[in-house]
Amino acid sequence: MRKQDRHELVCELVQATGRVKVGDLAARMDVSEMTVRRDLEELEDRGVLTRVHGGAVSNVSRSYEPGFAARRLQHVDAKKRIGQAVAELVRDGETLILDAGTTTLEVAHALPSDRRLRVLALSLFVADAVADMPNVTLMIPGGVVRRHERSFIGGLTTATFANLQFDTVILTSGGVDAVAGVTEYEFDDSETKIAALRSAKRIIVTVDCSKLGAVAFVRLCPIDAVDVVVTDRAAPSETVEAIRRAGVQVIVV
Repeated sequence: MRKQDRHELVCELVQATGRVKVGDLAARMDVSEMTVRRDLEELEDRGVLTRVHGGAVSNVSRSYEPGFAARRLQHVDAKKRIGQAVAELVRDGETLILDAGTTTLEVAHALPSDRRLRVLALSLFVADAVADMPNVTLMIPGGVVRRHERSFIGGLTTATFANLQFDTVILTSGGVDAVAGVTEYEFDDSETKIAALRSAKRIIVTVDCSKLGAVAFVRLCPIDAVDVVVTDRAAPSETVEAIRRAGVQVIVV
């Protein structure tokens, strides 16, 4: 098993159960316990978990979204497919807001090099991904950068949108539900996202299957305000159909 696959599995297990054991991981992945300990050490350095005697525990409350480093290791293949599908929806000459998130980072990586775009990046990760693309004019807002997440928050960030009108916003969220709408975990991030939504004519929401049907803390918008939801094929079919009945295009990849 490749190291990336091992790290993804460990991340999923520790988030699902709260604790993992070195011996169990070694047997499940058919590697030595020394290899598992090195993996756990790397993941701890990235903020994914905390090592304890004989294993590791999650360092994120289940009431909150896992950190960026942990989310990078979840649903990796699905996020790449979603990113590619969303990038294909971007038209030449568009003005585009790319939200902060692991899935929008995959969108940034998948943007065709021949598209002429003006992109406002809402995170340093996304900004770095598009900064050297030859036909992209990169914009970043003012404001404060959240540690580890590297997303832009605060009054200076939201003020960026006051006099700007974009063609499309590509948004990530903590949950998308037919009744509750689009929701997010952190209030500061939500302020930035809401300002972005108000500044865009077309709204594309990118979510993996774990977030479809989920409801987070802060409401961003009702579901019928969204134009397109792009998710993966493991998404619950009943939720997909409920969102479609609300008049939203849902693309499953």
